[in-house]
Amino acid sequence: MTELIRSKIRTIPDWPKKGIMFRDVTTLLNDKEGYKHLVSLLVERYKDMQIDIVAGIEARGFITGAVLAEKLGVGFVPIRKKGKLPGETVSEEYALEYGTDSIEVHKDSVKKGEKVLLVDDLIATGGTCLAAANLMNKLGADIVECSFIVDLPDLGGKKKLLEAGYKAYNIVEFEGD
Repeated sequence: MTELIRSKIRTIPDWPKKGIMFRDVTTLLNDKEGYKHLVSLLVERYKDMQIDIVAGIEARGFITGAVLAEKLGVGFVPIRKKGKLPGETVSEEYALEYGTDSIEVHKDSVKKGEKVLLVDDLIATGGTCLAAANLMNKLGADIVECSFIVDLPDLGGKKKLLEAGYKAYNIVEFEGD
């Protein structure tokens, strides 16, 4: 049934720059059959894992993360780009292809020992998700798993997560780009 998910993801060549094959999940999200199937696959996977909090990574991680949290009956935590949260935050810097970026979360968003599921739409090089996991660790949370719709295995992000000791799950892969 993952083929249904894969078939609903649009590929946009040369975006945001030449040579990139952008995997656009918005076409999956606006397809009622595909989105419903996506959510049901995620709920089925996580319903018995005793998760306390779902943490969604900005921005597309909010879309599936918030719905998944509601279906699991747990809270949702947004992990945002720097400067977007009004309360006291903790931040984590991570490397980009050229330079660095930073994400942050409210200091009171999780409690020590809470079991957290990290959610994003896609795993590429893994920098953002590793930074998000570090944020949760700073707050004393336990990462249950890092969950993605799409893995781009040639970019090695999922492998980096596994090597760092995190569990990682994806529904589909797109190899070669």
